[in-house]
Amino acid sequence: MLQFLRFVAVRAALAVFTLTVVSFIVFSLMELVPGNCAERYIAYKNTQGSIVTQADINAEIVRMGLDKPYVIRWVNWVSGVFIRGDFGDSCLWRVPVTQLVGEKFLLSLTIAMSALVITYLIAIPIGIASANLRGGALDNSLRIVSYLGLALPNFLLALMVMLFMTVQYGETLTGLFSPEYKDAAWSWARVLDLLRHIWLPIGILAWAATAIALQTVRALMSDEKDKLYVTAARARGVSGARLLLRYPAKHALGPVINSIGYDLNRIFNDLPIVATVLVLTEAGALLLEALASSNDQQVAGAIIFMITGCIVFLNFITDILLALIDPRVRRSMF
Repeated sequence: MLQFLRFVAVRAALAVFTLTVVSFIVFSLMELVPGNCAERYIAYKNTQGSIVTQADINAEIVRMGLDKPYVIRWVNWVSGVFIRGDFGDSCLWRVPVTQLVGEKFLLSLTIAMSALVITYLIAIPIGIASANLRGGALDNSLRIVSYLGLALPNFLLALMVMLFMTVQYGETLTGLFSPEYKDAAWSWARVLDLLRHIWLPIGILAWAATAIALQTVRALMSDEKDKLYVTAARARGVSGARLLLRYPAKHALGPVINSIGYDLNRIFNDLPIVATVLVLTEAGALLLEALASSNDQQVAGAIIFMITGCIVFLNFITDILLALIDPRVRRSMF
């Protein structure tokens, strides 16, 4: 038990260290953008017809603490993130970033995590069955489907579904809410409306992720099935599902569990493109707007850091799961 607790403590310390390094990288990228936040805000005010002087710019720089040394600004930013969950204010909208991003990021996380869960609920049992029926009609059919998932881009699949729904039912399925619920307060009616729309981005993101995970599970299971310890177990009379789950599946699923964080990262990477096609109002679309349109690096940095934080946390959880399943993992730290 003590060894396991030490393993958890070390992994937790590594996760915190990783997030600290990521925060420094994200903050540095925010600082490297030409012009500081005060200058970008003043430039935005100019486009709105306001008359701004250099004194106004200097006052805004002092108010935002941009006159302080770089390291001090990073320490203030990262301490606000870790201690208070405060990412500062948006450069252009002049509201707290958490207020601007909060609900949108939760929607993005819900979409990504739902796609991830569906991916593994499908890929693990079907991948195991496909490896067990190698060369059969079912195996070949599943491989064709998975190759389609790998070859067909998510945005193209989204366009195909939208075209089909528009032609057949007159419904484009764009957005996450109907117009009457888009800016409404949360209620059961709004949740039900969200469920009517959210299945499409979840299904599209899970499509490619399932194809990759299925191929991975099948390959790992096929490799484990041919090893001597499985042959020895079969010689002792172990067979059927008991043989598969107790021996090759137990060893093959370790790398699959370890790749969950990577799969979540890939789904997050695909989400902004799908969000653009489906006109989704979530963090992926907001990230694209902050990077390519409004140039609001505070918003972009917050979203990138929150995504990274979710991936690091998920990797921490998968490390713990692997340590519980395989004692060799926790012994490898010492």
